Amino acid sequence: MSFINYSSREINCKIVYYGPGLCGKTTNLQYVYAKTNPDAKGKMISLATETERTLFFDFLPLSLGEIRGFKTRFHLYTVPGQVFYDASRKLILKGVDGVVFVADSQIERMEANLESVENLRVNLAEQGYDLNRIPYVVQYNKRDLPNIASVDELRRLLNPKGVPEYQAVAPTGVGVFDTLKAVAKLVLTELKRGG
Repeated sequence: MSFINYSSREINCKIVYYGPGLCGKTTNLQYVYAKTNPDAKGKMISLATETERTLFFDFLPLSLGEIRGFKTRFHLYTVPGQVFYDASRKLILKGVDGVVFVADSQIERMEANLESVENLRVNLAEQGYDLNRIPYVVQYNKRDLPNIASVDELRRLLNPKGVPEYQAVAPTGVGVFDTLKAVAKLVLTELKRGG
């Protein structure tokens, strides 16, 4: 559902980082923001409200490539991880062009991962999107921690369709740009196809 700004000759695409609480969504965006050329990015915005004290979403435009003479600008968002912020999650998903599901690799977080991916599927469906048809990648984050599930186990539970997947350690940047490039490439392919 990209937005075309004819006066600035830009196509604006929205990528949402989705996943359970404390899985590393914000850390991904903070790393990308810190490593991106200041001329190629806007401000990172964090929001917190009185009732949803940990609610925030980050906004980061990145310019990557052109399509038919239009620059593409990516806006990156995170959703609040906790399921009780579901209304906020739905709002942030509105008009999404691509999704990164950030999974927490720790064994004890598997239930939260499963709950979050199912919540993503339901929230997308409510807005007329199909997770199996939207540009979508999975990131297995926190691969540096001791008590982690194997990639095979994570894949079996969280990526049965075999979408592009990446292992990551977000604070150090391992896998962060690989994940972003993969979802951006899928979004651009969809745009060029006229999707």
